[in-house]
Amino acid sequence: QVLLVESGGGLVQAEGSLRLSCAASGMIYSINTMGWYRQAPGEQRELVATITTGGRTNYADSVKGRFTVSRDNAKRTVYLQMNSLKPEDTAVYYCYGNVVEALSFIAKDYWGQGIQVTVSS
Repeated sequence: QVLLVESGGGLVQAEGSLRLSCAASGMIYSINTMGWYRQAPGEQRELVATITTGGRTNYADSVKGRFTVSRDNAKRTVYLQMNSLKPEDTAVYYCYGNVVEALSFIAKDYWGQGIQVTVSS
């Protein structure tokens, strides 16, 4: 099986910074796109940022210029550096990976369990 485990969330004041990490483990042949989504209370899950194996990135308009997504392919880890945080960034953040499984060589979407980020005003 494949696991994605997030770390680095917590409580921060507005204009502060946090760095999220997500490490993938298990029967992995390779990982295509990785990234981050978030879900605020009463809202649908939304894209925050994604990054391809080659480093091409995509960001939600609401986080452009404040958040930076990166990855370490050797460590099978994706990061999200969040700066200038706003109260409206408060949400559960989910790690995402499109993983090619080692035994089947089939690509499947995997999600982390989610990690809380709370920004106080």
